[in-house]
Amino acid sequence: MAGQAVMTGTYFMNGDHACCEGALAAGCRFFGGYPITPATEIAERMSRRLPECGGIYIQMEDELASIAAVLGASWGGVKAMTSTSGPGFSLMMENIGLGLCTETPCVICNVQRAGPSTGLPTLVAQGDMMQARWGSHGHYEVIALSPSSPQEMFDFTIQAFNLSEQYRLPVFVMADEVVGHMNERVIIPREEDIKIANRRKPSVSPAEFKPYQADPDGIAPMANCGDGYRIHVTGLTHDERGYPVMDDATQKQMTDRLIRKIKNNRHKIIQTENFYLDDAQIVVVAYGISARSARQAMHEARAKGISVGFIKLNTVWPFPEELIRSLAPRLKALIMPEINAGQMVLELERCAGGACPVELVSHFGGALIHPSSILDAITKVQKGKKKS
Repeated sequence: MAGQAVMTGTYFMNGDHACCEGALAAGCRFFGGYPITPATEIAERMSRRLPECGGIYIQMEDELASIAAVLGASWGGVKAMTSTSGPGFSLMMENIGLGLCTETPCVICNVQRAGPSTGLPTLVAQGDMMQARWGSHGHYEVIALSPSSPQEMFDFTIQAFNLSEQYRLPVFVMADEVVGHMNERVIIPREEDIKIANRRKPSVSPAEFKPYQADPDGIAPMANCGDGYRIHVTGLTHDERGYPVMDDATQKQMTDRLIRKIKNNRHKIIQTENFYLDDAQIVVVAYGISARSARQAMHEARAKGISVGFIKLNTVWPFPEELIRSLAPRLKALIMPEINAGQMVLELERCAGGACPVELVSHFGGALIHPSSILDAITKVQKGKKKS
């Protein structure tokens, strides 16, 4: 299959390799990265596959340089990505903020491991979820997807590139060690069957063009370096020309648009898979590898006659606030399993707004949450017992 960007067919591969193939199928032709467990397999495969497809792979000296190179490549007109894990994700945060401010399309795949600090480099966790939302300073909105299988690593990486190009921002694929390292069947469709989105190009002349003058949907067309348009790219507060303007009015205008271009398109961005919500008295909400345990627990609970539903969060940011608010008033409880001390459960509590109890099934990292732990929480709620 050398030289083919889309390796059409059915394969048995791990999630990290599937992420790589998804990126190539989406049109990624630049990868700047630094090895880090458990994401190194993405970089390794990219180092072999990108040159076959006419792309560029470069191993930078660290994660700070990696994300900087990715932003630069994107402004050069290339779809670009990097991969990392917790410690590297922390190092990337300043330049991720730069990418958000400058509205630079790119993809960051974070294959999460147990922390804090070096933690357990080879073992699973989901401890970077709030960092993805709030890790850089200032206010902005983000898009983050959470795959729970190698197939979804392929599919969601393509989606991440499409979303980054459509809404002009860095997009996160928030995977985890188990999904990254598990081997399963991955079906790669024909190239013509893969939906690809590309950044919106200017429709005005170079003399009329302003790099950050948005269309009615809040998204500005993007001219690449070398296209013949005058562009100015800065992390300072800037006007529609991209020039720094140091006043509160410009700050409001710029930040408000960064927020609204995502918030106003939430209904197009958010994706969930919903099971048995019509008759559910208890609903489990989960993402990533924990969603697989949650789905099994749901089936076991329903076999026992307990009316349980399940929401699988394919999109974790933006969070499906409207869905949770509509469900909470009629539920006995919402339950969230996650491999951390409680992160996305805080968002679940916020959206439930006290309309029903919210229970956390927590594991601090290093192992999966077993379906029996989730089933135990479901059973206690059904019996009216508060989970200890």
